Amino acid sequence: MAAPEERELTAEQTEKLLQFQDLTGIESMDQCRHTLEQHNWNIEAAVQDRLNEQEGVPSVFNPPPLRQLQVNTADHRIYSYVVSRPQPRGLLGWGYYFIMLPFRFTYYTLLDIFRFAMRFIRPDPRSRVTDPVGDIISFIHMFEEKYGRIHPVFYQGTYSQALNDAKRELRFLLVYLHGDDHQDTDEFCRNTLCAPEVITLINTRMLFWACSTNKPEGYRVSQALRENTYPFLAVIMLKDRRMTVVGRLEGLIQADDLINQLMFIMDANQTYLVSERLEREERNQTQVLRQQQDEAYLASLRADQEKERKRKEERERKKKKEEEVQQQKLAEERRRQTLQEEKERRSECLPPEPHPDDPESVKIIFKLPNDSRVERRFHFTQSLTVIHDFLFSLKESPEKFQIEANFPRRVLPCLPTEEWPNPPTLQEAGLSHTEVLFVQDLTDD
Repeated sequence: MAAPEERELTAEQTEKLLQFQDLTGIESMDQCRHTLEQHNWNIEAAVQDRLNEQEGVPSVFNPPPLRQLQVNTADHRIYSYVVSRPQPRGLLGWGYYFIMLPFRFTYYTLLDIFRFAMRFIRPDPRSRVTDPVGDIISFIHMFEEKYGRIHPVFYQGTYSQALNDAKRELRFLLVYLHGDDHQDTDEFCRNTLCAPEVITLINTRMLFWACSTNKPEGYRVSQALRENTYPFLAVIMLKDRRMTVVGRLEGLIQADDLINQLMFIMDANQTYLVSERLEREERNQTQVLRQQQDEAYLASLRADQEKERKRKEERERKKKKEEEVQQQKLAEERRRQTLQEEKERRSECLPPEPHPDDPESVKIIFKLPNDSRVERRFHFTQSLTVIHDFLFSLKESPEKFQIEANFPRRVLPCLPTEEWPNPPTLQEAGLSHTEVLFVQDLTDD
């Protein structure tokens, strides 16, 4: 059974198809079209679900399943920078360290055992993400209440949305996971993250997404990035058409050191963004060229269609004119035939010509419009209509005419009129035994 033909795309659907391919990097146009059709040509929903599929995260349009986010972290070229806590100094420092060591060991061991046991009693509420945007907004409010409103601009959206925007805008995404219970968190936030030079660098060069690991959304990202300690920062960018972690910064890092590390990571990976920009520009140029070619083709097609339409109209006009000419010829032929039949009928109805010796006869000489002369005798008692019928029956006479006498000059009433309903006889018209009458052609009139 043959597969049904695919419906032709509209201009708007074609534009969405090319935009979707540009945003997702999918080579197959059929796959792009299938995905868009599944989402009823809603490009935002299609792009979101496509990127979620690549990352392993749920769509923002659907309830999130219980699975981990997946960003490419398997690249062995990831730059990792870990800041260890400083070792104790002096006899007092080491003494305090060894005194507190058993207490810290016991505290964290019991805490881990308690958390492990609680998993069997009550599932970790952070494993269910029900309001990811709410988690982000809640963290931002908490951060501002604790550390002030002078900080890098937080991305107020989900992690997957931040990834999408970074990919679309070809920018670095800096991810910060906030460990509320870690001993270095406060110092990092106050002295490093809120430092003016750090704020300037992040706001001008990156998108900045942050969340607490105590929030379901932050915990989900934590499961994907697998941090070892806090504070934790990850630099993510579009690399080889995938959102990839290209740098990890862990531990308490100072502001100057953070700036240096971020600059190093961005400089080392800037070529990938430049390459991607060039590829997008090339795709855009290809798209523009294809669009121009399509427009030129459509313009040429419309011109050809217009020419064909005019040729068709000209053919129809000529055909109609030929038919009109043919109809006129047929009508003229019928008219001539009818006229000839009428001439013959009137010729047959003419009374016989009187004898020349008949004293009541009138000899009339007719001068026709073509300067020819016709002579015939009529009887005084005959109506002028007989004269008209005689002239009408002649082959050389015009279709319409009137008969004029010269002395006195007058038009003979040969046909019935309101003034002469019954045309007079030759005698009543005042004709003599010999007359010359003139036939005037009225056909043009």
